[in-house]
Amino acid sequence: MTPNVAVETTPETPQIPLWNDPAHDIDTRVSALIEAMTLDEKIAQLYGVWVGASAEGGEVAPHQHDMDDAVDLDALLPAGLGQLTRPFGTAPVDPALGALSLMRTQARITAANRFGIPAVAHEECLAGFATWQATAYPVPLSWGASFDPGLIREMAAAIGRDMRAVGVHQGLAPVLDVVRDARWGRVEETIGEDPYLVGTIGTAYVQGLESAGIIATLKHFVGYSASRAGRNLAPVSAGPRERADVLLPPFEMALREGGARSVMHAYTDTDGLPSVADEALLTELLRDTWGFEGTVVADYFGIAFLKILHGLAGDWADAAGTALRAGVDVELPTVKTFGAPLTEAVRAGRVPEALIDRALRRVLAQKARLGLLDPDWSPVPPALAGADPGDPDALRGTVDLDSPANRELARTVAEEAVVLLSNDGVLPLAAPRRIALVGPNAEEATAVLGCYSFPQHVGVHHPDQPVGIELPTLRESLAREFPGADLTVVRGTGVDDGDTSALADAVAAARDADVVVAVLGDRAGLFGRGTSGEGCDVESLALPGAQQQLLDALLDSGTPVVTVLLAGRPYALGRAVEESAAVVQSFFPGAEGTPALAGVLSGRINPSGRLPVSVPRGSGTQPSTYLGARLAQASEVSNVDPTAAFPFGHGLSYTRFTWSDLAVDADTAGTDGEVTLAFTVRNAGERPGTEVVQLYLHDPVASVVQPVQRLVGFTRVSLRAGESRRLRVTVPADVASFTGRDGRRVVEPGELELRLSASSGDTRLTARVTLDGPEHHVDHTRRFHALFEEDTAMTA
Repeated sequence: MTPNVAVETTPETPQIPLWNDPAHDIDTRVSALIEAMTLDEKIAQLYGVWVGASAEGGEVAPHQHDMDDAVDLDALLPAGLGQLTRPFGTAPVDPALGALSLMRTQARITAANRFGIPAVAHEECLAGFATWQATAYPVPLSWGASFDPGLIREMAAAIGRDMRAVGVHQGLAPVLDVVRDARWGRVEETIGEDPYLVGTIGTAYVQGLESAGIIATLKHFVGYSASRAGRNLAPVSAGPRERADVLLPPFEMALREGGARSVMHAYTDTDGLPSVADEALLTELLRDTWGFEGTVVADYFGIAFLKILHGLAGDWADAAGTALRAGVDVELPTVKTFGAPLTEAVRAGRVPEALIDRALRRVLAQKARLGLLDPDWSPVPPALAGADPGDPDALRGTVDLDSPANRELARTVAEEAVVLLSNDGVLPLAAPRRIALVGPNAEEATAVLGCYSFPQHVGVHHPDQPVGIELPTLRESLAREFPGADLTVVRGTGVDDGDTSALADAVAAARDADVVVAVLGDRAGLFGRGTSGEGCDVESLALPGAQQQLLDALLDSGTPVVTVLLAGRPYALGRAVEESAAVVQSFFPGAEGTPALAGVLSGRINPSGRLPVSVPRGSGTQPSTYLGARLAQASEVSNVDPTAAFPFGHGLSYTRFTWSDLAVDADTAGTDGEVTLAFTVRNAGERPGTEVVQLYLHDPVASVVQPVQRLVGFTRVSLRAGESRRLRVTVPADVASFTGRDGRRVVEPGELELRLSASSGDTRLTARVTLDGPEHHVDHTRRFHALFEEDTAMTA
């Protein structure tokens, strides 16, 4: 880079400006750069630009049609640019040509500004790199169903490597919102209803993404999923204890153990204060208490929403100043409030320039750590190294974002995430001669995709463009899995059209078959264009459209019905809970999802997925999760029974496991100590399988109301037929901590139950221990995990 400014030199490097010299520490470099910048140049680093975004409709972000003003890049770029918004994820583009375009754009940006500073390019990566022709992985709810942090870490690293190869720096994932109401449309984007599961799996995703050099962005900070009635952007009424003990722990874990370098504020307000304006949250807690040093970025148009949705700002400058004071550093997706309104407000004395410098210091430090201020930085991404940028036609098709390795990884995640909810013995299917494949998702290729997959997020707006990746339908996968079967396919009804005209055809096909595979569920979309996804909230957890009518008619046919769900949230299934021969749940399992499902149905794959969210028995009992206090459970004081049909953590296998020989090293421990348990898990069946051991904590008496139980640890145990394994689990007293009456996190003395369980509804072994000593106060540095290990020392 050759900046067009007066150069501050050092004797060692006379030709390199101080801010470009990697021999100096980052603080020194950043301070020198800030000192050299004009106000316009400073502010330009604090916003992104969304090139090519439509201003005609709310396609991929709320109020996009209101907020996406035309941007004159030629006028903006001389001052510089902080971020480029979704250069790959805005329209279908060949990956190599997209990399070439980004390379040219970065060259243009660096040539135009005095300091030669490139932009940070960010993309969505919630279910894979959200660009055309990139692998579509399972959605986060499937990550949770896998209960496999190591696998999710591996998947995230692969996603990050693909992004980094084409010049992307930042990924807007993972979502660490804890499900509080399954009617919320964005449940598919979450990892589950338990903060420990969300934190553990989410942290693994962060570790994988960051290992590839991609900045992971934690979202949505905080409370978004706790909106009233599960409505998108609705107010949040969570109290400080729910916030501290349920909503915040995943973020604590992902920052401390994952090393995430960015946080995105939530859209919602909690008790009247929007997150984007909450200085106690974004500065006092996040930075002063937790020590976060990265950047806080705005959710798309979230700063402007202070004016148009929340009514906290009278004009754009007021919105910008409020967000800066709270601790937001970067306006995304495009310049609105941080442009001319903010510049004028600073010059008029309405917003202190010190707030600009504070945010700028964080932004520039991050760019320095990415190498974007180094003298040898090049706009050429790794995927184009050595290529001829002057021949775009020769580049087309040379970058593979859907490699065989990616597909294999996507297949493994999909396989581990399939949950067998019930089975009367019909599964695995024993070479059936006649299969009736019925339902709206039976041969719908995109039924495996979530709303943040590229085909459902952006591709739907380009109907003439091929989907870009191979998406086998369940019909195609079953035909390959059962080549000798006669497969009859009847749609029966649409996902949500309510059409019942083909029910008779579906029943006729069922009566002529040996088994019915009913494939029901959701269509992912945004803002009402789907039955699941952002802005696709529901009033009831009944199956969409006429799907329950179809399912009931199939159950009446007399032929065994295997109910298969391809969905973004759990649904009440009515009679099917008791009357289906089997129920198989899959949460938008990605491009390799239907082979995974077919493999489970045939028995080629022994299912090991576990529910990350409870499946309700009734459609109107929300909000309810397993993570409830005694009065949230069924009781004699209410005629409404919220007991789940299938509880959190539930999942069956084609083999049987026995748990035995529990031993406890001591029945007492200090409030700052730990307890060690040992037990044996045995595969008592006739085929290999994987058990998911879950550890729940029950606190019978506490100074404030506690959940009946909560997850504090888990591990996957794979065993051959007849094989046993003895496990040891060390449980630190810290995991029993909660927010006490004075607002501090405390471990209280008293009795506890440690429940080793196959699910939240299936306890196998219970250890009763007592914590002795004084109250022990802990903070965000507490021990988060119960540690599972293979036991070689203790014996039963």
